[in-house]
Amino acid sequence: MRSPSSLIALLLLFPPGVALAQVDSRTASLSKQLGVGQEPRLRAQAAQGLGSSDDPEAVKPLCNGLKDPSEQVRAAAAQALGKLKEVAGLECLKTRKGEPDAAAQAAIKASMQALQDLRDQTPRLYVQFGGVKDKTGHLKPEVVKFAEARMRRKLTQVGALLAPAKESKAAAQGVLRKHGIHGFRVQAEIHDTESGGLKVRVVCIGYPDQALLGDVEVQASGAKPEELLKVLAPRIVEEAADTFEWDT
Repeated sequence: MRSPSSLIALLLLFPPGVALAQVDSRTASLSKQLGVGQEPRLRAQAAQGLGSSDDPEAVKPLCNGLKDPSEQVRAAAAQALGKLKEVAGLECLKTRKGEPDAAAQAAIKASMQALQDLRDQTPRLYVQFGGVKDKTGHLKPEVVKFAEARMRRKLTQVGALLAPAKESKAAAQGVLRKHGIHGFRVQAEIHDTESGGLKVRVVCIGYPDQALLGDVEVQASGAKPEELLKVLAPRIVEEAADTFEWDT
């Protein structure tokens, strides 16, 4: 375990407007291709690309892809929703239980099972997530909310059971005893950097005992704030998981 009293910095540098902008435009481009591409083969390829994107924004176009006139595209969209590992995709898969094509139906069932397993996984830790605070003073509210959503998604992916916002100490201790896991409170902040980029800082506290464990930070520059946060939000969760040994 890294020293809990130290500030861990991970610096991500990108050429101005290049790397992260490509990530952002790729999701938009694939979504458009899936929706209006003329050939089923190309629409299916777009669905596969969205499934590999690790972008929560891919859920909506993939759900729309389940209604495509081509069974090939519907099957690809269903497979992609399972690969994306976004639990939000479970609901639209459920609405397609009457899928007439055997291959697409099999893909729907497989992805539904994968997402149900993810939703119902045995928790590895208990996290009360305090959300994200904008310390820059200039970010759009929707950008901060998106960063928060990305962090929540990543917390779930690393095996966290998320605690309710207001919970008694006795209730929290009951959850910890039931699952035999440790509890943490996580609070994130977004700051400007001297280089014109953004820094995401997370303070980790024991939960519900409130013992300060330490903090970590990651930072990046060279792109728009929303593009930087698409990378920084999940990365800070990974850094915290490693620093505070959430997998033990």
